[in-house]
Amino acid sequence: MGIKFQRIGHVFISHLHGDHYYGLIGLLSTMHLMGRDKPIRIYGPVGLKQIIELQIEADGGRLKFDVIFQELPKGSSGVLLEDEKIQVSNFPLDHRVPTSGFLVIEKEKERTLLIDEANKDNIKIEYYNRLKLGKDIIEDGQLISFEKYTKPPGPAKKYAYCSDTKYNESIIPFINSVDVLYHEATFTDKYEDRAVSTKHSTAKEAAKIAKKANVGRLLMGHLSARYHTGEIHEAEARTIYENSVVVEDGETYPI
Repeated sequence: MGIKFQRIGHVFISHLHGDHYYGLIGLLSTMHLMGRDKPIRIYGPVGLKQIIELQIEADGGRLKFDVIFQELPKGSSGVLLEDEKIQVSNFPLDHRVPTSGFLVIEKEKERTLLIDEANKDNIKIEYYNRLKLGKDIIEDGQLISFEKYTKPPGPAKKYAYCSDTKYNESIIPFINSVDVLYHEATFTDKYEDRAVSTKHSTAKEAAKIAKKANVGRLLMGHLSARYHTGEIHEAEARTIYENSVVVEDGETYPI
C-alpha cells in the first residue's frame, strides 16, 4: 500500500481473534528494530494491553518507544481520535467476543480558491487563506467577497469498517450514508446456517446492510478459506445491492 511503518501513529484492533491482532506484536517489533522513537497509540478491546505487554516481556526486553493503549469496553461507542483532518469513532458489532466497528469521517475542507478569478482582479496573495476560510475582506472600503473568489469544497468523505459481525441492523445509524462501507461477508447463501452459528455474515446480509444504510459502495472481505474467489459473493450481493465488490488484502480503493 506504500505506507511506511514509521508514519503509522494509530492502530485500531476490532477484536481479540487471532487473525485480527496476531500481527501487531510483529509490527511493533519491526518498528523497534527500525529505530522508531515516537509513541504509537493502539485502540482495541479490553485485554489487548495485557497480551501485548506479555509478548514484549517474553521477548526479553522493551521497545524503544512508548505504546499507549486505549482499551474499548464491551458495547462502547464514541470518538476515539480527532485532529484537524479526521475523526475516528467506534461502535459495537455483534460477534462471539466483544468487537468494534470503526467510522472515519473527514473534516470539512477549506473552500477552493478560484485562482484565475483572483488573478484577474489582482487579489493580494495574503488574502487567499482568509477567503478560503469563507471570510470576506474590506479593502479601501470595497468588499472582496469570498463567494466570488472561492467555491465550496467537495463533501467530506466517510468510511466505515465492520468486521467481524453477524447481520445486525443496529449498526445502521452509525454507518448511514457513508461513502464506502467495508463489511465482512464470510459466507455465501449455501452456508447461511454456518454464518448464524459463528456470528458471521453472508454476502447478501452485507448487501442488505449497505442498502438499508444508503452507502455509496460496499467492499466485502473476510471470506472463508473454503472460497478460492469472491465471484459467488459478488453475484449474490449484487442481487440486493449492485455496487458491491470483494476486496483483497493490500488492494487500495478510492473513497
